[in-house]
Amino acid sequence: MSLIQRRSLIAAGLFLGLAGHALAQAPAAAPPAATAPAGSRFITVASTTSTQDSGLFGHILPIFKAKTGIEVRVISQGTGQALDTGRRGDADVVFVHAKAQELKFVEEGFSTERRPVMYNDFVLIGPKSDPAGVAGTTDIVAALKKIQEKGAPFVSRGDKSGTHAAELNLWKAAGIDIATQKGPWYREIGQGMGAALNTSGAMGAYVLSDRATWISFKNRGDLVISVEGDKRLFNQYGVMSVSLAKHPHVKFNDGKLFADWLTSPEGQKAIADYKIDGQQLFFPNAGQAGA
Repeated sequence: MSLIQRRSLIAAGLFLGLAGHALAQAPAAAPPAATAPAGSRFITVASTTSTQDSGLFGHILPIFKAKTGIEVRVISQGTGQALDTGRRGDADVVFVHAKAQELKFVEEGFSTERRPVMYNDFVLIGPKSDPAGVAGTTDIVAALKKIQEKGAPFVSRGDKSGTHAAELNLWKAAGIDIATQKGPWYREIGQGMGAALNTSGAMGAYVLSDRATWISFKNRGDLVISVEGDKRLFNQYGVMSVSLAKHPHVKFNDGKLFADWLTSPEGQKAIADYKIDGQQLFFPNAGQAGA
């Protein structure tokens, strides 16, 4: 099987339809690109689950297609998996939220440039009963120390996602080697944010979540925001076009058009305009140096 056919099959199998968008009604077993109708034009974007699960893509991708005629097929994965998808050449663009890993992706030659797009923040979610006694505080490091000391239940995504990487960095900042100091109270599930929140609700456990997914999450049950507002909870997103030098088959020009649009005034406005119940989920900052 050729590499292009393999990419098309992966995109067809993993593509998640956008709510309210007519293309979302396409059958899961879509024909590979080789048999697509003449004139069809699409790119494959490997992206973190939060951009999909929050509904952001459902809002911005129809705007991009209307402007360019390019359909965006999304492979929704944890950041680590999305970067690996780009490394294999199975995506034209990678749009994720783990800056250190993104810079490594560029250093390895899989992209020529990482561009900041937007930010939001992480929040520590927990049960209203608050067994660790951290509710209403703003110091995430102190909160994690209390959770570990009291053995309060904690759910980790454990999936090498951007959120998982942020969680591990926060344990490290708290002086806790979670690999050796975790106990029965610490549960790694190896799944996405929605599954982690559902597991947290079922267990009465704490969990680190990006704010956008939390705002869009409907099955909250007894869960509330326990800790927020710490500058260490900042969450930056970046976009990278996959390099032609590594993978000559990628749709570099159309992928770059998408990255250009995301960081353009029009794309940035589309991101800022996306809200749920009046709450803005992502804040554009493409022009911010060092973001």
